[in-house]
Amino acid sequence: MDLTPRAAFTSSRLIHTLIFALLLVLLLAGCKKADTAATARLAGPQAVPVAVATAQRMDLAVYLSGLGTVTPSNSVAIRSRVDGQLTEIGFQEGQEVKKGQLLAVIDSRPFEVQLAQAQAMLFSHQAQLRDAKLNLKRFTDLFKDSGAVSQQQVDTQTALSNQIEGTLRNDQALIDSAKLQITYCHITAPIAGRIGLRMVDVGNIVHANDANPLLIITQLQPIAVLFSLPEDQLPTVAKHMKSATLSVEAYSRDDQTKLATGQLGTIDNQIDQTTGTGRLKALFNNQDNALWPSQFVNARLLLETRKNAIVVPSAAVQRGPQGTFAYVVKADKTVEARAVTIDFQQGNQTALSQGLTEGESVVTDGQDKLRAGALVEPASVGGRRGGNDARPAVAAPASSAAPQGALAPPRTPAEQPAGRHRKAQ
Repeated sequence: MDLTPRAAFTSSRLIHTLIFALLLVLLLAGCKKADTAATARLAGPQAVPVAVATAQRMDLAVYLSGLGTVTPSNSVAIRSRVDGQLTEIGFQEGQEVKKGQLLAVIDSRPFEVQLAQAQAMLFSHQAQLRDAKLNLKRFTDLFKDSGAVSQQQVDTQTALSNQIEGTLRNDQALIDSAKLQITYCHITAPIAGRIGLRMVDVGNIVHANDANPLLIITQLQPIAVLFSLPEDQLPTVAKHMKSATLSVEAYSRDDQTKLATGQLGTIDNQIDQTTGTGRLKALFNNQDNALWPSQFVNARLLLETRKNAIVVPSAAVQRGPQGTFAYVVKADKTVEARAVTIDFQQGNQTALSQGLTEGESVVTDGQDKLRAGALVEPASVGGRRGGNDARPAVAAPASSAAPQGALAPPRTPAEQPAGRHRKAQ
């Protein structure tokens, strides 16, 4: 039977009304279900994001650290040993020189004149000695043969000959002195090393008693580092020195850059009473000139290497009323507060003698939000949290809101805003 237009319009409107009512009922049911699920999630336990690390069995080096100063093996201030004018310089500033190399020349002409005078006096006194010895021989023969001369005359001539011979020896000493002064005019390097800045220029008059040297030569290879350690550690160092040669590493002022590696030479024979420390001396080859005299360094003495130690980051070890402990992450992602015993600490690593086994995971960050049995969301140090978040794990905020950066689960169709369904209709 055909419907009138008015009846058809009424039937279509009724059908749309029924469809809309059905969708509204489904939407309200979905919202109620979503609210129930959200309420259940908020009521359940919240996982605390933490950073974790694995206890490892490894060899850990034991270092003793002290503040040190680089000291040259030899340092010589070159001064003139004679007075005169500086006429020549045979070096450049910063040059490496060898032992015996010519460094400077002082005008030697005044000493050459003195040498000529001493040689002339020697020649004159040699002639006088020859004449005195001839006369002595004549007097001795006359006294023995005829007695023409007395014993007193013979003795007087003998004394004169000896006196002239003594004068000859003095002349020879003057000659040697003049030659030595000429040698001092040629200044040579007493040691091999590096020359510093020149302090006197050519043409200046230098004196043996000048306060400032001409230059300074410093031996950089090998070079030494003097550093201090507490007096309580010195017996242990001395004990290890008897069994092996100990290695020493020199680090930069900020303790970040390794400069050189050397060997421990000796321990000083007394303790500084004001600081309670003893000084130690280490020697370095310094072939690359990484160390400079008077440079401040941090010295690290390698005392020994502990074999097969259980090692964890130092941040994992906590201290409480009952002693030291660490939060251990179990297989169900809950934590256990376990007592541990520290063997020794080295930098940011700690060796444990008791409490942990190899392969166990310990919390290194976020312990302030934990208690025994707490549920955690572990992330390796420098790893990815939950396999999705690349940022390092941090402690959860104090509020009950979700951690910042966590991904929210996708919404179901029932959770979509009702306005969008209305618009779609």
